[in-house]
Amino acid sequence: MKKERIAFSKFKYDILLLGVLLAAGTFIFLFALFNGQGGTYVRVKVDGKITAEYSLKENRTVTLNGKNGINVLVIENGEAYISEADCPDKLCVRQGKINMNGQSVICLPHKTVIEITGEKQSDKSDIDIIVN
Repeated sequence: MKKERIAFSKFKYDILLLGVLLAAGTFIFLFALFNGQGGTYVRVKVDGKITAEYSLKENRTVTLNGKNGINVLVIENGEAYISEADCPDKLCVRQGKINMNGQSVICLPHKTVIEITGEKQSDKSDIDIIVN
């Protein structure tokens, strides 16, 4: 009985620390999950230039002509993803669905970037910041 108490007392602070870290990690995960901002638009860039913007609210399928091939962009139920691509590795297809501000799907062989934004490019002014 005494040996069990000695063994437990050696590790009680380790167990406490593990519990605190687990609770903090769970809190951070839940905060990020429920506090993320959903996007409104899908912006398509080919070779660094914006070629199209689509609303996430309208379901559609679009064929994108990239620099070296094509990608098929699908927008449905407020999410966007690449369903088909003729690039050799097809990593853009495997990246999955995106719907939150700042998320993106990138196809390097075609130099195509699909990103979720909160506003259209035309809504922004050319001025990024004003300093006095």
